[in-house]
Amino acid sequence: MRKAELYKHCIEYFIEAIPIAETELNYNSDYQLLVAVMLSAQCTDKRVNMVTPELFRHYPTVADMATAAPQQILQYISSVSYPNSKANHLAEMARQVMQRYGGNIPRTIDELITLPGVGRKTANVMQAVAYGGQAMPVDTHVFRVSHRIGLVSEKCTTPLSVEKELVRNFPNNILSTAHHWLILHGRYTCTSRNPKCSQCGLNKICRYAEHLRT
Repeated sequence: MRKAELYKHCIEYFIEAIPIAETELNYNSDYQLLVAVMLSAQCTDKRVNMVTPELFRHYPTVADMATAAPQQILQYISSVSYPNSKANHLAEMARQVMQRYGGNIPRTIDELITLPGVGRKTANVMQAVAYGGQAMPVDTHVFRVSHRIGLVSEKCTTPLSVEKELVRNFPNNILSTAHHWLILHGRYTCTSRNPKCSQCGLNKICRYAEHLRT
């Protein structure tokens, strides 16, 4: 199957299978989303949603978090992965937002990635979710699913190379939606261990499923 046909087939399937494709992180502001995404690195959204209510009760704004020491933040996020480094990043991120951006979360990728603990994936999520832009953040789910299905070449060995190939092939106006499709497909169907291939509507065109059959 040609790549254009593969993408067309996947888009048609996801439109029907995942009609509502959006973040599962809970947030009420750009600041809260940024914090939640930073906490979600190598951690489940479910776990992040368990810790953020108490965290945001104590630090409802970026100005409030900017006054906190990492050890104060740590007590509220101790159950997430890498809590010590994340507490340090959150405290310094908030201080820099106050000092450099007047308390406003920056809106461009170039500005966002200058903040401690904010990489390209997190900056892309802010573009796709908070600011209504079109972006393709690549997390472990997107990376795994896009390779398994065959949406990207096996030569794409880095998140950036995967991002570039997906951006080239998905229509620009649905990039952010496609990002959520791939995440949700990876979270609930094309799981890391024991993927539910028999229940997947893409199994007849999926590179991974084809290998299982041979």
